Amino acid sequence: MSKMSGGDALISSLEREGVEVIFGLPGVQMYGVVDALRRNKNIKMIVPRHEQATSYMADGYARASRGIGVAMVVPGPGLYNAAAGLSTAYSSNSRVLMIAGQIPRATIGKDMGGLHEVNDQLETIKPVTKFQKRLLRPHEIPEGVSEAFSHLKNGRPRPVEIEMPPETMVESEDVQLLESSVFQRTQPAESSISEAVKMILEAKNPVIYAGTGVIRSEAEDELKALTELTNIPVVTSAAGKGVISDEHPHSLGSGLTGEGQIKNYLENSDLIIILGSRFAIRYPAAENTKKIHVEIDESEIGKFHEDALPVIGDAKVSINKITEGIKSMGGTNLDSPADQVKKIREILDSGKEGLHPQHEILNSLREGMPQDTISVWDMTQMGYYSRAAFKTYNTSTYFDSGYSGNLGWAFPAAIGAKVAKPDTPVVSISGDGGFMYNVQELSTAVKYGINVIAIVFNDGYYGNVRRDLELDWGGDYETSFVNPEFAKMAETYGAKGIYVDDPTKVNQAIEEGIAAKKPTLIEVNMLDTNKVPRPFAGRAPWTLPHDQLLD
Repeated sequence: MSKMSGGDALISSLEREGVEVIFGLPGVQMYGVVDALRRNKNIKMIVPRHEQATSYMADGYARASRGIGVAMVVPGPGLYNAAAGLSTAYSSNSRVLMIAGQIPRATIGKDMGGLHEVNDQLETIKPVTKFQKRLLRPHEIPEGVSEAFSHLKNGRPRPVEIEMPPETMVESEDVQLLESSVFQRTQPAESSISEAVKMILEAKNPVIYAGTGVIRSEAEDELKALTELTNIPVVTSAAGKGVISDEHPHSLGSGLTGEGQIKNYLENSDLIIILGSRFAIRYPAAENTKKIHVEIDESEIGKFHEDALPVIGDAKVSINKITEGIKSMGGTNLDSPADQVKKIREILDSGKEGLHPQHEILNSLREGMPQDTISVWDMTQMGYYSRAAFKTYNTSTYFDSGYSGNLGWAFPAAIGAKVAKPDTPVVSISGDGGFMYNVQELSTAVKYGINVIAIVFNDGYYGNVRRDLELDWGGDYETSFVNPEFAKMAETYGAKGIYVDDPTKVNQAIEEGIAAKKPTLIEVNMLDTNKVPRPFAGRAPWTLPHDQLLD
């Protein structure tokens, strides 16, 4: 035990947990932490230009590093600005620690109108975090940090928050630092494993559906072993893309389309083995087919499909136990699915079931990126289509914003990913609308030499909204922009700017951007979005006009 400030106790505790980078703002309530960081030589602080970007960057860093991303903001509006990133991390099962300031201890909850005051700050952040804790004295900090990291490492990965008043960060007292928190995999019940093995051995036409949980538990090898032992083909969720290479002979690709080959395959199966996914799709298969649901979060069982066999446990452990159980029974009697998978992939890859020109544009994007490139997709025309159509070859190389669907998330998240993987190409894909949400982070990329590539498809509109309004509601309304010349704007920040007139030839610009070894913005002149087909097969009823009440 030694005497130290709360700021030093925090930074020392983070260092013991292996933290190397904090994405944060040096606001007035955080001076004690900033001073500790200034004196610490092992943790780097990267300062974005907006609080929202702190949590976006931490999210990208966590996914790319397969570890924990750390963000830091002032209380009240700072935390509220960053909450959008916590929402994304929550929806995407991403390990993000948010360190937030607080107002002075004596005024918390008093509604006295102090700087950055928000009553019940902990309560406001609960919906987008799995753990929250206020630390009021320096000696409380090591235990609070340890608790936070225990929640980050164990169970379902989701963001957590700790917060401290400004006095806590500057005052000193005796503090006992702790060892790093322990990671323990959740073990499934042997009875559920045995039942799962039995169901798989009885199945005639099973299929594996793999999601984010497989990636977060680092169970890629276990998934590969399972499919190769059993001859059961694999479909992934969008967030699960890359957990098995699209070049693997058992990989059918992503199944997030409402029609076509993969949908038909799922509907014709007699068993769906759901691994680390909600499986929140509404295919007939989901209603009528037997299901095994491997999930670490018991609360997800039965949420969408009540009739699934629950296997509650870590994906890596659970998949391995199922594989060993099948192996002990002599394996399945299933023939290799390689020929059938090849036929389906040939149809999908040919674009016969695809959308045009999206298919050609995505092919060009893929051609320009080395296979290990980390691609980060915003809520945009190309992003929507990529979920099913963008080939992915390596785990943790395809990122989207999950069901949170945050516009403007991709570019800051890509910066965080590049910090985690400086030697790997990282490319964000945005529309002009989304990119302008966080355009200022070009400054951050240049300042810190973060050589990320931002692709901006520029059509001058919130294009998907414009199309829907014109086709379904009788006319467009307020979806147009006054945009800068993006490539030229990038140059004013000190980045490299490239203009591409033909979106099907963006591959050449990506190659040029990678070779430049500096932050690069590629502006792509996008076709009239109203001439580009909708990226989704179906429509939610509440997106269309109605003359009666909806159930």
